[in-house]
Amino acid sequence: MPLPTPGPSLCLQDAGVTLSGRPVLHDLTFDLTEPRIGIVGRNGSGKTTLLRLLAGLIAPTCGTVRLGGLDPARDRRAVLGRVGILFQNPDHQILFPTVGEELAFGLRQMGRTGEQAERAVADLLAADGRSHWAAAPVSTLSHGQRHYLCLLAVLLMEPAILLLDEPFAGLDLPTEARLARRLADLPQQVITVTHDPAAVARVDRVIWLEAGRVHRDGPAGPVLAGFAVAMAERGASDADTDLAG
Repeated sequence: MPLPTPGPSLCLQDAGVTLSGRPVLHDLTFDLTEPRIGIVGRNGSGKTTLLRLLAGLIAPTCGTVRLGGLDPARDRRAVLGRVGILFQNPDHQILFPTVGEELAFGLRQMGRTGEQAERAVADLLAADGRSHWAAAPVSTLSHGQRHYLCLLAVLLMEPAILLLDEPFAGLDLPTEARLARRLADLPQQVITVTHDPAAVARVDRVIWLEAGRVHRDGPAGPVLAGFAVAMAERGASDADTDLAG
């Protein structure tokens, strides 16, 4: 598979999101230029909403999100091959009954013919030592295998930017280790959303969200150290007293 062509970075300017009348993200301004970026925060901090915003799955209520001159929410087809997203739950992403059909879907959306998509799927599975997966029902795969299938489907589209939502959630340790090795070797820019500092300990930059705002932004070491201290302090008290019921 050819390497993704380097391109423009995702840029936010005063971006905010309100869902069901409730502000979720506030005044976010940053350029995401580093090869490996982590976005951390406790549950309810707006991490997943931010990832969906970056992918163009939702539009900002105010401000802008741009990838070069493109608005990801308005120009979905144009950014389809530039930005890929891997959801936390593979069952929220899988649409088709067999592995081959699932893998081919994104390529068909990008305008490939059925024959071209099938050839690309066969080549990918052969290179990965999984040719026997092609006709397999998705229902026969384990949770970890379905998660890996979703990653393969995204990588087939050769995006330059890969967005990951809690990529190791629900995986056993061997599956987590294999997925971590695969992700580390990818040429794409990888932006990972997580509540687990260990998952992003070696990235180039970490953005810490608190109540939908950037609390800290910088190198992984100091930002994650501060995050760990803050979460330990919250854990020593009733950490949920400030959350709506």
